[in-house]
Amino acid sequence: MQLIEKLINQETLTKAESSIVLNNITNGVYNDSQIVVVVTALQMRSVTADELNGFRDALLETSTKINLNVDDCIDVCGTGGDGKNTFNISTITAFVLAAGGYKVVKHGNYGVSSFCGSSTMLEHLGYKFTVNESDLQEQLDETNICFLHAPLFHPCLKRVSKIRKDLGIRTFFNFLGPLVNPVQPNLQLTGVFNLKIARLYKDILTNSRKEFSVVHSIDGYDEVSLTAPFKVFSNRSEQLLYPEELTDETITEDDLFGGYDIIESEKIFRSIIEGKGNVIQNEVIKINVALGIKCFKPELSIKEAQEEAENILKSGRVAQIVENVIKISQK
Repeated sequence: MQLIEKLINQETLTKAESSIVLNNITNGVYNDSQIVVVVTALQMRSVTADELNGFRDALLETSTKINLNVDDCIDVCGTGGDGKNTFNISTITAFVLAAGGYKVVKHGNYGVSSFCGSSTMLEHLGYKFTVNESDLQEQLDETNICFLHAPLFHPCLKRVSKIRKDLGIRTFFNFLGPLVNPVQPNLQLTGVFNLKIARLYKDILTNSRKEFSVVHSIDGYDEVSLTAPFKVFSNRSEQLLYPEELTDETITEDDLFGGYDIIESEKIFRSIIEGKGNVIQNEVIKINVALGIKCFKPELSIKEAQEEAENILKSGRVAQIVENVIKISQK
């Protein structure tokens, strides 16, 4: 209880203490009420770098280990929790990258502060989650993508899933998702919902990834929305980019709406992967894909990467990749 009392008193934890807190949650030392207290106390202030590192290390140490035979591969995963209810931008981005021949090991979960996370959509489409290494390897080999459903790999996330859903708000667990992919891909494209977390991510990923981009739209999106200027933090630079530099379209929050239920969300998802998305939806996907491509090919300009992304979207391969990986997962 000493560490919980520290949090209640708004004291920060050391890296080691943070690991203990996560392990206590995972191992059932804390009951549900105590977990809510931990979450609430951390919700009242910003998580520190030591705390985030400690939580991350504890989650990775207790995760189901998996080793996939792949060299360069990328995770495309946002923190979620921006409350914007956009269509599944990061999930579609992952499939477009795979259709372009880039290896993607995507980590994801059900929506918590929004109703349709990546796991929600994929499960609805018929994808079968697994921790089986050979099955995931086959998916990656055959389609360039596989999906790691976070609660299957992280006992702690499974332990708190109902609590998080009942709370219905973003918590410090949102910060952790993109950092605890069990495969730890050497490339990463991650969106976060505020600048402080973006800078923490940059520091952490600088020491653990070969190439990465951490993005944040200054109007609060945890991805590049093109509704406002956005920051891109990488191991090479820190940039503030403006929508008018990258598109001729004027994009509003309504243009990115993801639907009121899973049926509407699926309709939007399918239209985009089938090459039938509207101009604005395609523009948003193109810039997010472009940043992913630049992780593999940092020598490209953003414009060059956008052109490549557009060619992939027009190729017709994206829907086929989605269909194939679902089919393989159902074997």
